[in-house]
Formats: sequence, C-alpha cells, structure tokens
Amino acid sequence: MRTMRERINEGLLFTDNCEGLPEERTAAKRLMYLFNNSDPADIKGRTTLISQMFGISAQQAATFWVEPPFCFAYGTHIKVGSGTYINASCNFIDDGTLTIGDHVMFGPNVNIATVSHPINPSMRGYMYASPVTIGNDCWIGAGVTICPGVTIGAGTTIGAGSVVTKDIPANVVAVGNPCRVLREIGPDDLNNYNHGHPFDPSDLDEERQLRDQPFQSER
Repeated sequence: MRTMRERINEGLLFTDNCEGLPEERTAAKRLMYLFNNSDPADIKGRTTLISQMFGISAQQAATFWVEPPFCFAYGTHIKVGSGTYINASCNFIDDGTLTIGDHVMFGPNVNIATVSHPINPSMRGYMYASPVTIGNDCWIGAGVTICPGVTIGAGTTIGAGSVVTKDIPANVVAVGNPCRVLREIGPDDLNNYNHGHPFDPSDLDEERQLRDQPFQSER
C-alpha cells in the first residue's frame, strides 16, 4: 500500500490530515509568521528564516531573495535557483513540487498552485497535486496566476495579470486569460529595454558608476 505522501507525489487523489502533514503545515506557518514580521534591516536573520522555510542550507538561501509577506503551504516543496527574486505578497501553494530556475523574477502578488480539487462536487474534498516548473531567466509579471501542472520555458516573460493554464514555451512573451503566446522574443527586445529605448553602453556605464558610489543617508 502507498503512503499518503507517495500518493501526493504520484498525482493521485489524497487528503492531508495524516502522516504528520498537518504538523508540517503548522511548523511552516510559524516560520512564515516570523519571516513576514521580521526586521527589514536584519538580512542575516531573514536569510536564516528563508533557509528554514525552504529546508535548505544558509549558503543556498543566500543565493536568492524573497520579499515579505510571503505565503506557502509547506515551503520545503519549493526548489529555487540562484539569483531569483520573489517580490512581495506572492502565494505559492506547494503541496506538489514547485521548481523555479536561476535568475527568475517574480512581480508582486504572483499566485502559484500545485494542487487542485475534482470538479465533481461530491468528490471536492479530495485533492491531487501536479508539479509546476519555471525555467531559468523567466520574468513573471505582477498578479500572474500559474495553475497546477504548468511548465514555463526558459527566458519567457509572462505579462502582468495573466492566468497560465497550459505550458508556455521558452523565449516568448505570453499574456492574457487564459495565457497565450503573443510573440517570440526578438531583436527589438534584445536591443531595447522599453519601446525603442536602446541599451546604450555609455548610459549603462553611468548606472554602474552610480551603483558603486558609497551612499550616505541623510536620515
């Protein structure tokens, strides 16, 4: 006989009130509370909490960043690559596995679900999990919802407010509800950052110089 955890991993119907699952969610909520109420200046403390929430080493936790408030079911089912940034008020429901690549950018209020319920009302108390995968170098715009079982290919941009119900290929711009491919990423995107504003080497050099200058607060 399978365990309930095995049923979850295999995408079978399950309920989540046995095998220590409620206790895991309670422990996750405690960490979530501490993180969401942490001191913004306590970077080390927040990094420690991120490592505990995701069940990873402090070294791994230091390679990406999460802005509070952040909500999740377990946390330990979320795998995050280096250089990724998760903006405020994101909600990742990780009963199933959520895999996020390197250098992914999330706008605020992104919702990702890896679990769903049967449409049959009499069976609605059951759940089933379907993994979600987001490739390297994706940009997920503000207010996007990503549904269970979706894979988004590397380099793709998902426009703000989109509802992603099916797989999206790599290196495209996709928008809408339901989310559909608008176009492939092309030369104009690679040479300009905003509607004809080009990537200018001298402008980028000025930005780097400003970035490297020491900052003295007036407060």
